[in-house]
Amino acid sequence: MFGRKKNRTQPLKVMVTGAAGQIGYALAPMIARGAMLGKEQPVILHLLDIPPAAQALEGVKMELIDAAFPLLDGVLATTDLEEACKGVDVAVMVGGFPRKEGMERKDVMSKNVAIYKSQASALEKHASKNVKIVVVANPANTNALILSENAPSIPKENITCLTRLDHNRALGQISLKCGIPVQDVRNCIIWGNHSSTQYPDVNHGYVLKDGKKEPIRAAVGEDEYLNNEFIQTVQQRGAAVIKARKASSALSAASSVCDHVRDWMLGTADDTFVSMGVVSDGSYGIQSGLMYSFPVTCKKGTWTIVQGLKIDDFSREKLQLTEKELAEEKQMAMECLA
Repeated sequence: MFGRKKNRTQPLKVMVTGAAGQIGYALAPMIARGAMLGKEQPVILHLLDIPPAAQALEGVKMELIDAAFPLLDGVLATTDLEEACKGVDVAVMVGGFPRKEGMERKDVMSKNVAIYKSQASALEKHASKNVKIVVVANPANTNALILSENAPSIPKENITCLTRLDHNRALGQISLKCGIPVQDVRNCIIWGNHSSTQYPDVNHGYVLKDGKKEPIRAAVGEDEYLNNEFIQTVQQRGAAVIKARKASSALSAASSVCDHVRDWMLGTADDTFVSMGVVSDGSYGIQSGLMYSFPVTCKKGTWTIVQGLKIDDFSREKLQLTEKELAEEKQMAMECLA
């Protein structure tokens, strides 16, 4: 660990699993620069990966030290899960077992159940009692559910999964379509699963033009596009990135993790909501207990599902389709746990 200046804010410990991989490599410097927890918050990074990646992990640590980030008070690089979890305030779960050619969904689920069951136990035993967790590794929603089921002392509202990447992809597409800065596009929603059944919804969003709000549907003026091509583009964006760069999304995923945690910890902007995979409380008729992406607002480390949004028949069908997939994934995961 590095020495700290006197009178500095107490550092927060942030764990990143799978830290030697592409997303981890992109994410670590963003956290160290203040993109996740703010420009005044020092951090200590706990970087975890599997033993075969130990050398690469040490290289990541070396680069972080060499970058001399003013907010970085220390770096722990380890292949020991329990050591990595000790005292962490934020846990970013990037590591998981990827689906390989010829593998059935249940085979992948079984591998990830084992991984997330052990990680849940270590977090429950060693992490800060109010640890905030975001699961990135796919299937993200169900991996988060597995973790939650196996860490009963960690509040369920403290365990989330990443759908902010999909949310940001939706904002980006509307920005391009309308020819406006992405910061002027607000309140798109990702409902459901971080998969191709997710529902990118613009019905409650707006754009800012000359300082005035205009509904996205009015600004775009093409319902056919918004109901078809736009949805498919967001749903399939990950595959499109892989096709283009021969590797999965890393930079955009890392940036979205920072957005997710920053808004959760520091609060969402006024009149703005974002998408997070959180445990369902039955809102909008979604089965309670599923890890489902909803529109939320955040304040002082607490998220709240936005209530009272009108759901039309087209949208209701989409919400139920992705709910069905998540219920099937949950059943499969429970069978693996049994």
